[in-house]
Amino acid sequence: MNSVVLIGRLTRDPELRFIPSGKAVATFGLAVDRDFSREKQADFFNIVVWGKIAESCANYLTKGRLVGVKGRLQTSNYENKQGIKIYRTEIIADQVQFLEWGDKPTQKQQPSNDDFSKNDFDKESIDLKDFEEIDEDIPF
Repeated sequence: MNSVVLIGRLTRDPELRFIPSGKAVATFGLAVDRDFSREKQADFFNIVVWGKIAESCANYLTKGRLVGVKGRLQTSNYENKQGIKIYRTEIIADQVQFLEWGDKPTQKQQPSNDDFSKNDFDKESIDLKDFEEIDEDIPF
């Protein structure tokens, strides 16, 4: 079984390309924190995603966004022009879950700290009184 599940932040904006058949492929880096260490440490992974998911990643994700990735580990190798064998390890993602939302900044626009708080609903339309009714029989 070859299955990888990661949650981390993008280390660079996704790079979208199209292969000759017209299928989209996007690549990006992912930094995943190591929770078990006393010092702040992270592992860095190269992520490859194909098709419509690749296009969505390129359109909506930017460096620093938090995402969940599910896929498989793949290694490959090739010989460069100098005759040196190069090994590459990548995560081929079949699912990418956007865990932070916000507008993708354009080149003129700088990312703001409140991007995460932007939602598709109007905050003013929510009445907190609707949530105050609590059933007394709930044991916790």
